[in-house]
Amino acid sequence: MPAPVSQPNDPALLRIDGPIATITLNRPAAFNSINLGIAQKLEQLAACIEAADDIRVVVLEGEGRAFSAGGDLQTIGAAAETGTVTPVVGELLKHYHAFIEIIRRMPKISLSSVHGSAAGAGMGLAFVTDLCIAADDARFTPAYAKIGVSPDGGSTVGIVGTVGSRRALQIFLSEDNFTAQQAYEWGLVAKVVPAAELKPATRKLAERLAQNPPAAIAGTKSLVYQAATTPVKQQLDAEEHKIIMAMNTEEFRIAVKKFTSNGK
Repeated sequence: MPAPVSQPNDPALLRIDGPIATITLNRPAAFNSINLGIAQKLEQLAACIEAADDIRVVVLEGEGRAFSAGGDLQTIGAAAETGTVTPVVGELLKHYHAFIEIIRRMPKISLSSVHGSAAGAGMGLAFVTDLCIAADDARFTPAYAKIGVSPDGGSTVGIVGTVGSRRALQIFLSEDNFTAQQAYEWGLVAKVVPAAELKPATRKLAERLAQNPPAAIAGTKSLVYQAATTPVKQQLDAEEHKIIMAMNTEEFRIAVKKFTSNGK
């Protein structure tokens, strides 16, 4: 599937540089809030990245002053007033959740690069990726309970698996917001950097991740995500299958030859 050519006014942009693909949320005037248009575009871009064998890392970032303010409350509020929440939000989440599913299952590493505000589904997006790097000015705002709703947009998928159920309940029900440093301490953020250094630091981390061979990335990601819910024997069988697959690649043969040669 050829990568679509992004236009300046697209709600999400795609840039490919070697093994690294970057998706930029591009509704800066609306703080990159998620509406149907951006959800559909994100699903399209993720499908293209998943099908591209030469891409190893996908970076998610936001244009403007915020990473993402979450769901577009203007659209959702209007639907609530007219009694059309079920079809409107259902259609939005059909595409947005499809995007999240692709991000989680693709045999590539996803890295969110967060600055400014990440609220509601925007917070969920920051943590549903495999790794997150954040600027020291980033603020994470659960937002759901304040408007009388439960989490969506992959929020429980990414957060609960990282911090556990008790911390997750604390985050969703008793935290007005929290800092990048707190998120780092809770294991949700891999690295916190000064705001001015976020882009180069993100690029450096993405390049480091992209050095891993595809089989190593795919196998490791698959095994890590299934480990918590898989019986031990089944997990061990999966480990055996994945490592043998990786050992049958040219990358492995070259790496082992180099290692054994250096050891002599």
